[in-house]
Amino acid sequence: VWTSRKMSSTKNRLGLGMSSCFCILMDLTIVVLSGSARSPAKGQGDNLSDKLLLHQRMKRSWVWNQFFVLEEYTGTDPLYVGKLHSDMDRGDGSIRYILSGEGAGIVFTIDDTTGDIHAIQRLDREERSQYTLRAQALDRRSGRPMEPESEFIIKIQDINDNEPKFLDGPYVASVPEMSPVGTSVIQVTATDADDPTYGNSARVVYSILQGQPYFSVDSRTGLIRTALMNMDREAKEYYEVIIQAKDMGGQLGGLAGTTTVNITLSDVNDNPPRFSQKHYQMSVLESAPVSSTVGRVLAKDLDEGINAEMKYSLVDGDGLDVFDISTDPNYQVGIITVRKPLSYESKKSYTLKIEGANPHLEMRFLNLGPFRDTTAVHITVEDVDEPPVFEPSFYFVEVPEDVEIGTTIQIISAKDPDVTNNSIRYSIDRSSDPGRFFYVDITTGALMTARPLDREDISWHNITVLAMELNNPTQVGSVSVTVKVLDVNDNAPEFARFYEAFVCENAKAGQLIQTVSAVDQDDPQEGQHFYYSLAPEAANNPNFTLRDNQGNQSGHSQLGFRQHEQNTFYLPILIADNGHPMLSSTGTLTVHVCSCDNEGVVMSCNAEAYVLPVSLSRGALIAILACIFVLLVLVLLILSMRRHRKQPYIIDEDENIHENIVRYDDEGGGEEDTEAFDIAAMWNPREAQVVAKSRQDMLPEIESLSRYVPQTCMMDSSVHNYVLAKLYEADMDLWAPPFDSLQTYMFEGNGSVAESLSSLQSVTTDSDQSYDYLTDWGPRFKKLAEMYGVTEGNGAVW
Repeated sequence: VWTSRKMSSTKNRLGLGMSSCFCILMDLTIVVLSGSARSPAKGQGDNLSDKLLLHQRMKRSWVWNQFFVLEEYTGTDPLYVGKLHSDMDRGDGSIRYILSGEGAGIVFTIDDTTGDIHAIQRLDREERSQYTLRAQALDRRSGRPMEPESEFIIKIQDINDNEPKFLDGPYVASVPEMSPVGTSVIQVTATDADDPTYGNSARVVYSILQGQPYFSVDSRTGLIRTALMNMDREAKEYYEVIIQAKDMGGQLGGLAGTTTVNITLSDVNDNPPRFSQKHYQMSVLESAPVSSTVGRVLAKDLDEGINAEMKYSLVDGDGLDVFDISTDPNYQVGIITVRKPLSYESKKSYTLKIEGANPHLEMRFLNLGPFRDTTAVHITVEDVDEPPVFEPSFYFVEVPEDVEIGTTIQIISAKDPDVTNNSIRYSIDRSSDPGRFFYVDITTGALMTARPLDREDISWHNITVLAMELNNPTQVGSVSVTVKVLDVNDNAPEFARFYEAFVCENAKAGQLIQTVSAVDQDDPQEGQHFYYSLAPEAANNPNFTLRDNQGNQSGHSQLGFRQHEQNTFYLPILIADNGHPMLSSTGTLTVHVCSCDNEGVVMSCNAEAYVLPVSLSRGALIAILACIFVLLVLVLLILSMRRHRKQPYIIDEDENIHENIVRYDDEGGGEEDTEAFDIAAMWNPREAQVVAKSRQDMLPEIESLSRYVPQTCMMDSSVHNYVLAKLYEADMDLWAPPFDSLQTYMFEGNGSVAESLSSLQSVTTDSDQSYDYLTDWGPRFKKLAEMYGVTEGNGAVW
């Protein structure tokens, strides 16, 4: 039988308290005995006695309850748990109690004589809530079990030693700004490790320590809600809320735990965009390319993300077709760009009205709008030094190929688009005209021919004319000029190939001998047509006739031939075209008379006449070899003389080609010596071809090149045409030195209003010449008039 001390004072030792006890009959039956102080009702005891009498009751060995022990014992002595006792124990120490199972000897110990159980370690229910142990009584002398081994449980009774904990904290949550009161934000949960089935140790109550009056928390569920209306993210975006969880139902003495909830107000589109500037002033260069940036405008929106997205557009102004605007998706700014080329001279300023609007709207906030705003932008176009502009932008010129050198074929016109309107200088891009067929006047832009044109050689010329500002050489404009060389009839027709015919000496009259054809390099618009006829010297030839065959001509025999009399005939044929003027040439048809058989097969054409004799004498061979040797010597001598003549133009590697000095031993005769050069060429260019004086005593080494100027190139008496002609002659000179050289020409134009200013025709004394006319020539000759004119009272001034 198990007994417990102080059974009336501790629940732990009784298990079920004062009202009842739990008994275990190890050998027969479990019976619950009432612990009430009241006596059983009459009859109930008799029934119980009757039931007990139905069974033969065996002697019980153990009677006990579960053991209970409080956790977290802080005393210094071992904690008494309970007592084990056997009815065989007579108190003489003959019974020895042993304990085994969970925690035996480590957590729990037993007095082997008295059976008292003590806890020797601190117990924690949250770590282990119960222990299962086995007890046995042994004979101390023999060690024989006195009782069968029995199992019992020691339960650890909970006390409030654990505060509530937020296992998922700290928390992060967000709620849209301007949310209604009571909008759920997040739910927090605290866990208490104490026994929820025993008392209020695990009953948790939530409260808010920080975050009022903006948020509230449900004390039972831990759900956090908004508590203030119209919370504005732009005013305050982040909130730190501290939530407390307290056990014991929130009563005094309960344990508490806290957590932090970081709440962010998410953005909604509740703020319309607004331009910080109602007027922008911008400038752009007129040379700015299309799509280049002019400037940026910004409409500020206090919202963020998609709610702050902007769309800019041009709604009004005089530059809607000149400028464009786009939105930068990263910075939400409006970028104004050039849509069309600008011109300072055409328009110096533009005004634009720009609108910025939110593309994403929320219907419940439309009353806060309008969600758009406008601003004005004034754009000033700045002047830049632009290159010259050609009008038109492309030239097409048709020129006959027989045009004279120096003829103006087109006037190229360019102007400075700037207000300053600087002077223009023209030139040709030599990479487009490597043959230097053309020249452009530097001031007038007159495009002229500098070399003869030949359609049969080059029929099209694509040149580029450059226009450069005189005050700013870096500003260069260009224009393409396409020159089509028109055909003129300057090529006579000729045989397409060498024609050679063979005729039998017994040929009949009228027999066809050969059909000939001609070609012409010209390309007349009306097409080519050739006229054939026998040359005048063969017009009365009795042996052959010539017939027209629609452009091709055929020769026919008239009489029979005798090979031994004449075996070869050379028939000259005159070929003329249909051009204007008509050109003609003479081709030769070679006709060989051959011996033929009856079927007309050629047998012999006097081939032996073209074959040397089989054997030559030794003297003839020596004579032939001697002639060949003499010819070789003559050729070598000629080549040596030519090389010696060209020797002065060979430049040594150590010499500087720009500093050559040519020495002459000829001494001039002074001013009165007019025999060494043609002075008439300097007086009048028209007389240069008529007057040709040469020195009698010696031949000058360098003669004036003016006498070689073609008369056709000097008909207009232009200095420019004269220079072009000289340039062409120098280019065509095969004996000219192969390096740049300076050539001086004594030529004076005759287009000056003041006539010749050369001193070559001046009189010998100044007193014979009057210079009063200089005062009538204008301000350009004012200085000369002051130097050479006669002033009143002072006489002549020198």
